[in-house]
Amino acid sequence: MAEEKLQFQAEVARVLDIVVHSLYSHKEIFLRELVSNASDACDKLRWMALTQPELTADDPGFRITLIPNKDAKTLTVADNGVGMNRDELIENLGTIARSGTGEFLRQLTGDSRKDVSLIGQFGVGFYSAFMVAQSVEVVTRRAGDAHGWRWTSDGTGSFTVAEAADAARGTRVVLHLKDEEHEFLEPFRLRHIVKTYSDHIAIPVQLKDGDAEPETLNEASALWTRSKDEITAEQYKEFYHHVAHTFDEPWLTLHTKAEGAIEYTSLLFVPTQKPFDLFQPDRKQHLRLYVNRVFITDDCEGLLPAWLRFVRGVVDSPDLPLNVSREMLQHNPLLKKIQNGLVNKLLGELKKKAADAPEDYARFWDVFGPVVKEGMYEDFERRDKITELVRFRTTHGEDLVSFEDYVGRMKEGQTHIYYITGDDRAAIAQSPLLEGYRAKGVEVLLLTDPIDEFWVANAPGYKDFGMKSVAAGGTDLAAIKGAEDDKAAEERKKDEAPREDLDSLVTLLKATLGTKVKDVRPSDRLTESPVCLVADEGDMPMHLERLLRAHKQKDDETPRVLEINPAHALIKHMAARATAGASPDLEDMAYLLLDQARIVEGEAPTDPVAFGKRLAKVMAKGIAA
Repeated sequence: MAEEKLQFQAEVARVLDIVVHSLYSHKEIFLRELVSNASDACDKLRWMALTQPELTADDPGFRITLIPNKDAKTLTVADNGVGMNRDELIENLGTIARSGTGEFLRQLTGDSRKDVSLIGQFGVGFYSAFMVAQSVEVVTRRAGDAHGWRWTSDGTGSFTVAEAADAARGTRVVLHLKDEEHEFLEPFRLRHIVKTYSDHIAIPVQLKDGDAEPETLNEASALWTRSKDEITAEQYKEFYHHVAHTFDEPWLTLHTKAEGAIEYTSLLFVPTQKPFDLFQPDRKQHLRLYVNRVFITDDCEGLLPAWLRFVRGVVDSPDLPLNVSREMLQHNPLLKKIQNGLVNKLLGELKKKAADAPEDYARFWDVFGPVVKEGMYEDFERRDKITELVRFRTTHGEDLVSFEDYVGRMKEGQTHIYYITGDDRAAIAQSPLLEGYRAKGVEVLLLTDPIDEFWVANAPGYKDFGMKSVAAGGTDLAAIKGAEDDKAAEERKKDEAPREDLDSLVTLLKATLGTKVKDVRPSDRLTESPVCLVADEGDMPMHLERLLRAHKQKDDETPRVLEINPAHALIKHMAARATAGASPDLEDMAYLLLDQARIVEGEAPTDPVAFGKRLAKVMAKGIAA
């Protein structure tokens, strides 16, 4: 087949420019990325050879070889792993960030220290080679194929693919180094990089310098199989970089070995930074499963529940059969036991962190709290343990609060844990719905994660106290002995509109607004604002309905209850006028009150054009008066 010239996908040139120039200070990472790719290729072939031993019969010893050539000014990274065919070559090397080029570009900040952590996460690690190479050649043959392929590019916008009949099994990446990058041809420099970044690789990484015998540069044993006493913090960190494809520090490292009814070793990491795919719809977990150090899969749903998908690492068990398939894994009872052990260990460590290092735990919670709360909704078996880990922002300051903290501060007569949901913490903290609770000194949870609407609806509460939204109809504030003493409450009660005037206003508002509201009633939760909207008992919460409408899961809007503040000057004025009879001005004011309440709740006015006209009319009369 003749050589073909093909174009990179649309945004490749921009990504390559960013990788080459923005990440210049971290240029040695190109070797870590190429060695990591080679290691994965060997792992995959080792697994395939379990059922197809003929694939490795000609060369069974896996290895990664670094070949510096000072005369040619090239550095070769070769492996005898699974290799690629033509379609895989074009797909893998002709498409940057198959998991989302646009998302990769959106997450770039311009800060090279932060941007470098995105390289591996988005599958662009190979392209870091262009930081040091003016052109790159890849010669590869997939295991089992009769011939191979050659891919070449200078990284500017196109690449060529041609047949390579003499290609060996695996992949050879030949970097034609730039003049200023010849340091990567020096054996001492290569030794240092491999020892720093790739010592944990379970495949031997060898240096072949001229006619000398190959020299193994790494420990070449699976890190998780070593004793914890033999492993340094730096080695743990670099292994985390390898399995997580990132450059941030691991927030938590958990290395355990389970023995007994089932035996397995696990090396788990909780990241410091949020992985880019944390909220993708498939919610895939990212643990690698090994059987006796033989890689099986990195896509095993049963190892961890979806609400722990941010955890990275490896699990190795000798009790699973070597020829296990992904379909068999889904129904393997041993996997369920491993999952229980892993989750219990993680929950125990998180609980310990929360107790011993609350400030450090707060940083974890700010990043992964929304995901952990998914377990409150999905994982009934472990809900009690997750409840101990959950933290909240509240109306009582900036510090994170646990359920235990909240219950310890409850007021006399308080029988519920109160909460309010919304999109923005600052906005909901100013909601009129909180006024009565503030007056009583009652703490309210401020919930702003989309999952909050789902787990609170199914949560049994904490201890003997149930959960209750302050946006739901029917408060029990009168029974709570709070900061506002009886005398102050009595004085406020005296300042309310006369009952007969208030009844007249309620009747007028109901008649004017009609089906736009479900009901109109005096409020005991308002102390400063004139009106608010609440969901009637049994109706869908307003914020949840807004979320569903935004995602096209609900079309119609449920009418809400309009509550009015009997002590507010505007309401008292309107009530006095309502007693004298309806008027066009009162009808305009009725609609303005409803629209004001809707705006405060994050909704648009019922009729924006009419709202503008009414507002201008009322303002004009106010100026004229």
